Amino acid sequence: MKTEPKTKPRTIKVRAAKSAPMGDWPSVVKSGGGNNNFWRWGDDNMMPEALALMSRRSTIHRRIINDKADYISGKGVNSETGGQPLKNFMERANGDGESLRQVIHKLAFDKSLFGNAFMEVITDQAHSFLSLHHQDASHCRVARDESSIVMHHDWRRFKPAEARRLPLYPAFEVCKDGLMRSVVHYKDYEPMFRHYGVPSYIAGMNVSAIAYKTDRWNISRLDNSFQLSGVMLLEGLVDDDEQAEEILAAAEKKFAGQPGQVMFMITDSLGRDTSRFVPIAADNDGDWKRLHDQATGDIVVAHSWFRSLSGLDYSGGFSSERIMHEYEIALNTVIVPEQNDLLEPIKRVVASVTGLDASGMEVINRPPTRKKALYMKVWEARRDAGLDFDLDDPTQQLYIAQITKYNLESID
Repeated sequence: MKTEPKTKPRTIKVRAAKSAPMGDWPSVVKSGGGNNNFWRWGDDNMMPEALALMSRRSTIHRRIINDKADYISGKGVNSETGGQPLKNFMERANGDGESLRQVIHKLAFDKSLFGNAFMEVITDQAHSFLSLHHQDASHCRVARDESSIVMHHDWRRFKPAEARRLPLYPAFEVCKDGLMRSVVHYKDYEPMFRHYGVPSYIAGMNVSAIAYKTDRWNISRLDNSFQLSGVMLLEGLVDDDEQAEEILAAAEKKFAGQPGQVMFMITDSLGRDTSRFVPIAADNDGDWKRLHDQATGDIVVAHSWFRSLSGLDYSGGFSSERIMHEYEIALNTVIVPEQNDLLEPIKRVVASVTGLDASGMEVINRPPTRKKALYMKVWEARRDAGLDFDLDDPTQQLYIAQITKYNLESID
């Protein structure tokens, strides 16, 4: 049974609930079941696994995803509306004890990594509480009817009987535990892609692989003590190809390092011992370094991110001015727009389920350095720092430039 929640009085009490096991959710299997119940995410339906694996292998790629999630989730969530009930909800958004900031951080991480994120909404038929949970995007697929989300714990071993589904918000469905559940699907727009979003760094997939492979090449050299690659010529007579393969396998097991370091060949020298190692020298260290540096720069560009915010330019000295400058650009072009995208559905959910005014809800942003712009007023600086501020206090209406000769801590 699908229903839509009705707006409740603003005095409703907001509390949290735990997310029930998937076994309590409606089964995805109806009449036929099978793979026709959902849209594939990628040609083999394993696109999320591929993206996750790449993020675990490429250090720069992973660092940028982590940084974007941290900046987007900020230092918490605040609201000038909704009163104490909404404040209590932001401090405890679900029965797992997570704050709204923690839920947003997981959503921001998934959206930065997959271009998609999923949030479970829980309430009851009386709409006496609201609970928000992050759902692992790699477990979710869009149903064929495009009105629900299919969830499975392991899509490589998909079994229709183990899959569960929940309707897309604003529709709700009553589950076996009596609670009403729904799912919000966040996705980054991409032409030609209707059912799933595409991550912003999609054009940088190849360079992420290059950065990973250059790191792996250095590890391979280290494991082999920087020995030269080459060809090992072994003298000996063999009766057949099978015996030759056995000799090669034994030699590679004993002498070879990482793949590609040593190639073995067996020669027939008519009794003379001509076994020798022929090194292959290649002075390409500089080429590999330039390739890695270029790949690193391309990854940053593909993410629409900034080098100084990912710790890539500290070798030339720590420049707080550059960090602040790039943070301001990132704040207006990436961070705040992503925060708005994540908060807008949450505001609608809170308003429709609880009736509370969540229009003033916003993420608290703090710069990576504590330097304040001289054109900011004191109350603006305190707000951005997550501190209480008073618009009626005349001292907080002063500009930072007017009080730089004083100790700022005296007005905290």
